Amino acid sequence: MTLPDVSIIIPCLNEERTIQTLLESILGQTYPVDNLEVIIADGMSVDQTRQIIARFQRDHPELRIQVCDNPMRKIPTGLNIAIRAAKGVILTRMDAHAIPALDYIERSITALKAGLGDNVGGVIDVKPGADTWIARGISIATAHPLGVGDAKYRWTKTAGEADTVAFGTYYKSKVEEIGYYNEALKVNEDYEFNSRLRQFGGKIWIDPLIRAIYYSRPTLKTLSKQYFTYGFWKLRMLRLYPETLRWRQALPPLFVFSILMLLLLSVFSTMARILLLLVLCAYLIILIAAASRIVLQKSDAAFILGVPLAIMTMHFSWGSGFWWSLLNPESEGT
Repeated sequence: MTLPDVSIIIPCLNEERTIQTLLESILGQTYPVDNLEVIIADGMSVDQTRQIIARFQRDHPELRIQVCDNPMRKIPTGLNIAIRAAKGVILTRMDAHAIPALDYIERSITALKAGLGDNVGGVIDVKPGADTWIARGISIATAHPLGVGDAKYRWTKTAGEADTVAFGTYYKSKVEEIGYYNEALKVNEDYEFNSRLRQFGGKIWIDPLIRAIYYSRPTLKTLSKQYFTYGFWKLRMLRLYPETLRWRQALPPLFVFSILMLLLLSVFSTMARILLLLVLCAYLIILIAAASRIVLQKSDAAFILGVPLAIMTMHFSWGSGFWWSLLNPESEGT
């Protein structure tokens, strides 16, 4: 059997709900299956993930699949394990709870070989993590500019340069040139990797024709934990690359700080209480106005509550995680 051209590297932990669909989408790619291999770095899953993978391997021997242990159970560690095991000259980074469109690999490789970017990715179509009104609201919020700011891989409709992409395709030699994923980070490993790539003169290219489905968190509790972790580790990443700070990353901690200060001052000052009320009212009006447009577009009245709740959870959790990281430099977060 000839060596593969492309290695799809996947960090994985307890993904029994989506791993089968992911493997089916890889098997159905328009790129020739003989030129693909799948490297799954599994964080010692305790659900049915490994059994599902093993069954898929038996049923579809035409797709090369290798499972590697990731006892550290960290995403960047898993990615590095998978990269070292990869035989392809091109790598496509994928998540176990994401489902690439059937032409994802072909379009990504075409753009990469055309020299459009050193890391090529597309847009994520966010889908609800459960069939509930709040899960639907979360899926909208995590793809809305009010929730994610200028993160182009969530919403852009125009191909061009970006500061990062979620599930990128790049040459393995590029990793060997700039270094592997930073294993000191629990999350934000993609942004750190792409920041380093750009420092080495590389270019990140995003094309909205390259698409993948991503399942958002199903509850406000899991969403809050996710975004607290994002904020916590973003500060750690910014200490390495302070010049990469974007306005979308600065606003949540500044907003949380301003609310806390106004709450504190409200104990002593009527003016502070009035200002706090005005700020919160303006914030709610903006969120409700955005949600109202979505209600009209989607014909689902539940979004009028679900979207604002999700965006508020994202903002306050992200900002709180950022400040907690600053105040607790020795902590490992959540």
